[in-house]
Order: sequence, then structure tokens, then C-alpha cells
Amino acid sequence: MKAIKSKGMKPELMVRQLAHKLGYRYRLHRHDLPGRPDLVFPSRRKIIQVHGCFWHQHPGCRHARIPATRRDYWVPKLARTVERDAASEAALAEAGWSVLILWECELRDPDLVEARLTGFLGPPGKAR
Repeated sequence: MKAIKSKGMKPELMVRQLAHKLGYRYRLHRHDLPGRPDLVFPSRRKIIQVHGCFWHQHPGCRHARIPATRRDYWVPKLARTVERDAASEAALAEAGWSVLILWECELRDPDLVEARLTGFLGPPGKAR
């Protein structure tokens, strides 16, 4: 468990590269925001979270299965992650931030991700 990283993983890097290529500029992992969001667009007051399907229990995804062994360990651990995500998202919304969650399984279709990014963030360039 110690070897599992929380940032700089392949799905997050893919979203970061795509957002930058599209002309969006962002900040990473701001510590002053709840949940330390993956990508923060301060001028737009928008946040993108890149969630792994297993760790964040993507509803309806085949990658979100709970392991058959040590269920007494995994069920509470994954439930705490889902609760923490919901609390962070609610705190961000209360603070006036809009949140887009991109799931790891969705990243297999770059065109879909690009459409979701541009739909959520609006046209690239200055947002002010």
C-alpha cells in the first residue's frame, strides 16, 4: 500500500497533457482546497478530479469490484474513500467551485475526454 502514489499517475498525466494541448492552464494539487484536487482552474473556479475506478469505486464499472479475499479490510477502506470524495466534492461546491470527475475507464476514448473537457471548461484562453 505504501508504494501506491496519489499523484502523477498515467490517467492524470493523460488528462493534464490533453488539457494543456487544448490551451487550458491549470494548477496542480492545491493544498488549500478540500481533497487536494488534481487539476485546478482558478480563474474559471473549476476543478477536474481524475479517479481510478477501483480506488474510488466507479458505479457500474467492471474495474470497481471488491477483492474476494480480505473483504473485511477492503470494504471499509473503499467505503471511506467514497465518503471522503463525496465530502470533498460537497465542500468544493459550497465554496463555489464546479467539479468534473473523469473516471479511469473513460480515458480510453480521447475524443470523449476532449469533448467533456471543452464542455466543462468552455473555450480555452482567458476566462475572466
